Amino acid sequence: MSSALVAKRYAQALFEVASEKQQIDLVEQELDQVKQLFNDNPAFLQFLQHPQLAGETKKQEVKAIFEGKLSEITLNFLNLLIDKKREDIFAIIPQYFTDKANEARGLVDAVVVSVKELTEAEKQGIAESFKKLLNKEVRVTNQIDQTIMGGVVVQVGDRLYDGSVAGRLNRLQQSLKQAQVR
Repeated sequence: MSSALVAKRYAQALFEVASEKQQIDLVEQELDQVKQLFNDNPAFLQFLQHPQLAGETKKQEVKAIFEGKLSEITLNFLNLLIDKKREDIFAIIPQYFTDKANEARGLVDAVVVSVKELTEAEKQGIAESFKKLLNKEVRVTNQIDQTIMGGVVVQVGDRLYDGSVAGRLNRLQQSLKQAQVR
């Protein structure tokens, strides 16, 4: 089973526990804090992922660092990952947890790729269009990519909406190739 699929399952289970205890926002913040600590101190993550270290040693270090700073839910979750020898998936769990939390909130993130920085009005217009399409609140972030030549490419979750000039040219090229084959 792929790491992403396993991480999604763990994130779903953690989300259910946090939801039951009405601590979704808190757990989401704590996961981001722990992920930031791992990003800032890769040696600590390597320590936790070391296959020859005993789980109890790892759990003692986690307790020493995080006790009193994390909720019982998040601390128990970290210990569960250590017990199940799944320390390798921790880095991707926060994003899956946030995706679940946003889904429960009726919120989706849209990444809009454009040739130039979008104005707030343009972002708002895209958000409104996708809100109607998806029946969810849409949070827009903008990325710049000159290779799309014009238009926009919008990614919402695992869906891609390509309204770029480069995308249109590629589709035209494909249809011309198919027309020549016949």
